[in-house]
Amino acid sequence: MIKSTFYIKIFYSLLFCLLFTGAHAQKKFTIVLDAGHGGEDHGANRLYDDIGRVTEKEITLAITLKLGRMLEKNKDFKVIYTRKIDEYPSLTDRTNLANRSKADFFVSIHCNANTKTTPYGTETFVQGPDQNKTNLEVAKAENDVIYLDEKDRQTFAAYDPSSPESLIALKIQQSKYLESSLIFGGFVEENFTTKDKRLSRGVKQQNLHVLRMNAMPSVLIETGFISNYEEAHYLASDKGQTEIAESIFNAIMSYKRAHDRRLGISDKKQEPEKTAESPLKNDFRVLLMSSPLKYSSGDPALKGLNYVLPIKENNLYKYYYGVSNYASVRDINLKTAKDAGFRSASAVGFVPNQKLSSGYYTIEVAISREKLSSNSYILQTLKDVNREKVNGTFFYTYGNVKTLEDAVKLQKELEDKGIKNTVIQKVNK
Repeated sequence: MIKSTFYIKIFYSLLFCLLFTGAHAQKKFTIVLDAGHGGEDHGANRLYDDIGRVTEKEITLAITLKLGRMLEKNKDFKVIYTRKIDEYPSLTDRTNLANRSKADFFVSIHCNANTKTTPYGTETFVQGPDQNKTNLEVAKAENDVIYLDEKDRQTFAAYDPSSPESLIALKIQQSKYLESSLIFGGFVEENFTTKDKRLSRGVKQQNLHVLRMNAMPSVLIETGFISNYEEAHYLASDKGQTEIAESIFNAIMSYKRAHDRRLGISDKKQEPEKTAESPLKNDFRVLLMSSPLKYSSGDPALKGLNYVLPIKENNLYKYYYGVSNYASVRDINLKTAKDAGFRSASAVGFVPNQKLSSGYYTIEVAISREKLSSNSYILQTLKDVNREKVNGTFFYTYGNVKTLEDAVKLQKELEDKGIKNTVIQKVNK
């Protein structure tokens, strides 16, 4: 369940803990650009006395074409458009195109709107169950177009996003791509804020049909509010559309660089060589939460994040995400955790291979209301298992080591023996 610290450092630190799917070194990075709405579906629109009617379908197409031209100048990219003219591809056609193309990423570009004229700003959505009911109106607006196309009516007719079956299937599917989508969304919103000096409303999870059917990391970018006078003028301008396209382009390049590092591809041709970042003295993990409850890998409470290391201390389980001794990776991991919903997450330093001056680390191998049978696999496999009864519950622990790295190594050895869902426990004495 948990990778060793050494293993994580080698394979995931420079990757920003991204989850990339089976790409090959010689394969072009395929990205699908989806200009939202189109044809008879105008999307959000408003009439202004000075500039006329501003329509979402026209703005999204203009931004998409600008973005596509930027990407097409780089031979490492293969760009696929769901539309390049004023037409309406069904949601089914859009996602089928992306899946058939075995795309590495799907970017859907939209504009927001509100019944009030005051809301403004950008936001990026990744696929997930409804996390915030204030986002419901956005989901309704983007999903309503399924009734425009016969294919969509057939595809989504039986889909009930509130049913337990749909939510379970969604959580399983989203865990494969959520982390990558969150990090990419963080890149986009950071660019909107730092480069374009715009208000970011954040990266959010929402159940959107155009993302749900994709077998790849995917985002839906709301580039601004057509219902806001100043923002509508910005969205309708060539300057605004170019700046938005550039911010999304830069986010794609940041994501691609991490992708290339994962595959061992040199990035020297794409940008001037920079001074190598020096490692920090400490390893940093992001503390997501502390809880008296034990959660296994993949539990919804972890909100789709992988490489989470629980450490039990003083009867509380502390859940740490990722590990790196690079400041840039630490900061990215922290932002990813907060975008996933852990708003109080914080980076915690660990001195590598530090021995406890008092106390030790052990591995919690089982918790049970009843005593484990002497024939249980754990007791048959391990010798010298310690048993302690606390408040009517039996806790079984194994091993005694002085460093966290040794505890992670011991945990991995137990996993290799088939003993899973264990937790490292710090015993203070």
